[in-house]
Amino acid sequence: MLAGIPKLESGERLPDYAGAGVVNLMQSIALACGAAGPAYPPLGLALPRALGESRNLVLLVIDGMGEALLQAAGQGTQLLAHRAGTLTSVFPSTTATAVTTLLTGLAPAQHGLTGWHMYFAEAGSVLAVLPQTRRVARPVDREWPALPPPQALFDRRGLFASLGRRSHVVSPAAIADSAFNRFHTDGAIAHAYAGRDSLFDCIADVARQGAERQYVYAYYDGLDSLSHRVGAYGEAAAAELRELDAGFVRLLALLEGSDTTLLVTADHGFIDSPETRGIDLARHPKLEAMLTQPLCGEPRLAYCHVAAERHGAFEAYVARKLGRVARCVRSEALIGAGWFGPGTPNPRLARRIGSHTLVMRENWTMRDWLPGERRYRQIGVHGGISVREMQVPLIFAHC
Repeated sequence: MLAGIPKLESGERLPDYAGAGVVNLMQSIALACGAAGPAYPPLGLALPRALGESRNLVLLVIDGMGEALLQAAGQGTQLLAHRAGTLTSVFPSTTATAVTTLLTGLAPAQHGLTGWHMYFAEAGSVLAVLPQTRRVARPVDREWPALPPPQALFDRRGLFASLGRRSHVVSPAAIADSAFNRFHTDGAIAHAYAGRDSLFDCIADVARQGAERQYVYAYYDGLDSLSHRVGAYGEAAAAELRELDAGFVRLLALLEGSDTTLLVTADHGFIDSPETRGIDLARHPKLEAMLTQPLCGEPRLAYCHVAAERHGAFEAYVARKLGRVARCVRSEALIGAGWFGPGTPNPRLARRIGSHTLVMRENWTMRDWLPGERRYRQIGVHGGISVREMQVPLIFAHC
């Protein structure tokens, strides 16, 4: 039997698009910088200072720094001392989706990017959204044409060109010139950095230049990659958080007297998932045979493109064999229920999320592997609707 919209279970929550989410933070930033953004509610959280008052407005996004990690490992840090409140991520709680919101100001319902892997009809295959690589069997089983240009795959550019301030984007050197970055940061001045310490120096250098009003978006991915490899709640992640706190303290000193409002948040949090909580689709060949594309989305939130004549069989199989670890939902129902956000959906959204979505329970994950695809193990995971994945801190300082 097909499950309806899942009832939230213990330790789960949905995004707050009504005033306490990263969507609302971006609405407030856009308004503070003179842009007429989409009609989302602004941030409901009271901040010590109006965002538009300062000469510089800086948003630093620390990928994967969830509220749970900050509370668990951040005691005594200045990051925690400057915490202004808690926000929610978007659905799904993952970088490709949430960072697109942070760059465009749009909820996923409007920007239409819904996970690490997505089926793009325009490319005729599943792509990894951020690096723009095809997910196909290796060695390649056919000759694939070149990918369409970014403007054929992505729907909405970043908000930078619409702001009434000079805009800057500070990115790791490895991704600063990616097709995704170039498209979504159009209208901003790009700055690349190498290494955590260089990040804070680069932000300070940008904020100190000139006398005009500026908006600076900066992004750091080191904590996220570490948490995927070794887990999000061990000593390694705690040590990385302490190093980030030291950089934050140094940045406050470098910015002192510059009339800068500094906001720090994250795109998502994490949970840890042991190997025993992983489902390999290859162990369910009958289910795999019903799919017309590889799994899309995330290990915590899998979009399934099911052959039309197999919908009933797919739903029955999941309920019978996987019901204790996953809930099966018609993907269109998630759009209607507002999980991807309010407002008129992107016209390409429905076909990008398959016919069915598997919403994983507790800390379960599901993966498939194509022939020749490099297998890897992730201990820290995200993309689901657990509180740990969904809640991120908002940190505020004025210098």
